Amino acid sequence: SVSSIVPESCLLIVVGLLVGGLIKGVGEKPPILKSDIFFLFLLPPIILDAGYFLPLRPFTENLGTILIFAVVGTLWNAFFLGGLMYAVCQLGGPGLNHIGLLANLLFGSIISAVDPVAVLAVFEEIHINELLHILVFGESLLNDAVTVVLYHLFEEFAGFEQVTILDIILGFLSFFVVSLGGVLVGVIYGVIAAFTSRFTSHIRVIEPLFVFLYSYMAYLSAELFHLSGIMALIAAGVVMRPYVEANISHKSHTTIKYFLKMWSSVSETLIFIFLGVSTVAGHHYWNWTFVISTLFFCLIARVLGVLVLTWFINKFRIVKLTPKDQFIIAYGGLRGAIAFSLGYLLDYHHFGMRDMFLTAIITVIFFTVFVQGMTIRPLVDLLAVKKKQETKRSINEEIHTQFLDHLLTGIEDICGHYGHHHWKDKLNRFNKKYVKKCLIAGERSKEPQLIAFYHKMEMKQAIELVESGGIGKIPSAVSTVSIQNINPQTLPLERVLPALSKDKEEEIRKILRNNLQKTRQRLRSYNRHTLVADPYEEAWNQMLLRRQKARQLEQKMNNYLTVPAHRLDSPTMSRARIGSDPLAYEPKEDSENLPIITIDPASPQSPESVDLMSEEPKGCSGLPPSPEEDEEGLVMRVKEPSSPGTDDVFTPGNSDSPSNQRMLRCLSDPGPRPEPEEGEPFIPKGQ
Repeated sequence: SVSSIVPESCLLIVVGLLVGGLIKGVGEKPPILKSDIFFLFLLPPIILDAGYFLPLRPFTENLGTILIFAVVGTLWNAFFLGGLMYAVCQLGGPGLNHIGLLANLLFGSIISAVDPVAVLAVFEEIHINELLHILVFGESLLNDAVTVVLYHLFEEFAGFEQVTILDIILGFLSFFVVSLGGVLVGVIYGVIAAFTSRFTSHIRVIEPLFVFLYSYMAYLSAELFHLSGIMALIAAGVVMRPYVEANISHKSHTTIKYFLKMWSSVSETLIFIFLGVSTVAGHHYWNWTFVISTLFFCLIARVLGVLVLTWFINKFRIVKLTPKDQFIIAYGGLRGAIAFSLGYLLDYHHFGMRDMFLTAIITVIFFTVFVQGMTIRPLVDLLAVKKKQETKRSINEEIHTQFLDHLLTGIEDICGHYGHHHWKDKLNRFNKKYVKKCLIAGERSKEPQLIAFYHKMEMKQAIELVESGGIGKIPSAVSTVSIQNINPQTLPLERVLPALSKDKEEEIRKILRNNLQKTRQRLRSYNRHTLVADPYEEAWNQMLLRRQKARQLEQKMNNYLTVPAHRLDSPTMSRARIGSDPLAYEPKEDSENLPIITIDPASPQSPESVDLMSEEPKGCSGLPPSPEEDEEGLVMRVKEPSSPGTDDVFTPGNSDSPSNQRMLRCLSDPGPRPEPEEGEPFIPKGQ
């Protein structure tokens, strides 16, 4: 019940305090956590466990944010805290006046770094969401390079009589040497471990040994040259894991997993217990001004650094960090045993105030672990911060993840923007083409990523099936492919595809590869200044202009007349009127120049099916009317359908002649008529 409220790290420190007090009460001298024991034996298992099982995808996606927090944030904390503590020492009275600027900057570099052991101990218990966990934990892992550089830099500057600008420039360059050198050492040992695991198929017992051996060698080699051992361990674990797991047996994989977890848990327990014991056993010098100022300025520097850096980072992030996230990142900056061990390493000859430094460091560690560690869980619940959702990965999720990766890579290629998806795709291609063939034995080197993931899930489901009580009941989680493998079914003969020969298959692949590669190389980035001119573009523009002119001409002709034409009745109404009173619709005597339309009321043909543009009235065609036309009146002709492939607008026809246009004007303008008097029919009889 106590561990649900108080973090495990706090309980272990309390146990250490009780054990140290008991040993001191008996009259013995309690053991002190020596820095050599801490850095050589207790810290590497925790870092190797974190690096080997590091969630690589969220880590790489947020690597820019993590690096800004780890490098810029740690530098800001160190110099801000060191400068303010120097001001406090100058104003604090006779007990603090002798502490110089370099000593305060060294103290700031020790106390400013977030501790990975403390972060792991607290954050794994509150089950915070993956983004916040990887941001705080990644920062605590990667700020080791900054801490190591600043610590050794100020320690060496303390022995100089005068610090020149050249020393400062070399110190700045040493940061890149320490961080990148540590990563390089880790990569080299990771590749060696992966290559060695390729030849261990005949002796599976020693497979886990190579993982631990090469990882520890990477850490020792980095520390030997004053490089970052933590960076070397993380790089070695990340590089070797995918190749080692493809080579070793499942039993060896289980051994590595549980041995690392057990080893890191034992180291973590010993570290916090020794912190409590060393607090009781060590020499302390308490100065209220120095200790309280250190604690206050630590909190202020952390909050200001997170707020300013997050404001800058959010300008470039797609998923923004909310104020709740910023609060958890600032509140989760826990200090731990690394700061205590670095303070314990200080030399009395150069730093006579070492006891006061250690007292302030222990106070900050206790405050962050006890106060912040105990209150972060209720604050997460109070702020309703999103927690980690325990979900099992599925084939469906893996397929969609790979599909989105390929899609985003293709979009970046088309746009000509070389983002992280493009470089990730390049790295995967290089890995598949060269690295896997050298480091993975047998057919597993050619196995696609999806198939490898499927085999891993099948093995996991089989183990769960055996542990749950046998194969009597097959759970729904087992895929249909597994059931088909248990009960194979032969396909019908007509559905069996003919097997391709290897030469034919290779030829098809070569054709596809060459054509796809040509297409990929032919695509260029979009730029409106370098677009290739379309040869048909001018013809299309001319066609559109002519069509637009024709429409404008038609609108002008319709709007040219001042008197609007009568609204035509529907065919049914026209037939009804003519059938009821045929004499009322006889033509006028003075309508010699107007077209006369003779309509048979019984005709089923609708006037709408007749094209008026093809009508040629007498007197309007320029020819004298014949007697047959005189009797027939207006001759109606149905418009012939246009031949396929011709354009109605651009193909000149009979309707485009001036006589036909005059005909249109005659039809649309019957001329002014007198207003019908009351009682007169709509069209009076012969006038």
